[in-house]
Amino acid sequence: MASRAGHATIDDYIAVHPADVQLQLQQVRRTIQAAAPDATEAISYRIPTFMLHGNLIHFAAFQHHIGLYPGTAAIGAFQDDLQGYRTSKGTIQLPLDRALPLDLIDRIVRFRVDVALRQARADRRS
Repeated sequence: MASRAGHATIDDYIAVHPADVQLQLQQVRRTIQAAAPDATEAISYRIPTFMLHGNLIHFAAFQHHIGLYPGTAAIGAFQDDLQGYRTSKGTIQLPLDRALPLDLIDRIVRFRVDVALRQARADRRS
């Protein structure tokens, strides 16, 4: 895979990957955009990130998978749905040789949006 250093935008990040991976990265991006229309795009930790009252979700391409980083609460909340995927504390590995679970990504992002908005409301009250 191409180096991830120095990308200013998500478009820049996606452009350095092979065409088939670019298509998958764009599918992930569009799914996140649809599920979190008020989120803004950024590069954080040198990977594509969506921000909504802080980091909402990250994603990145690797040699054999796309990493999705929704955080530990989302991994726990969707534990049953993630049975067919390799996961770790806050990461989901989506193999490049399988169809992307776009519905699952959508539900995870909507979960993260709900958490972010609830936390922002709580922060405003304190």
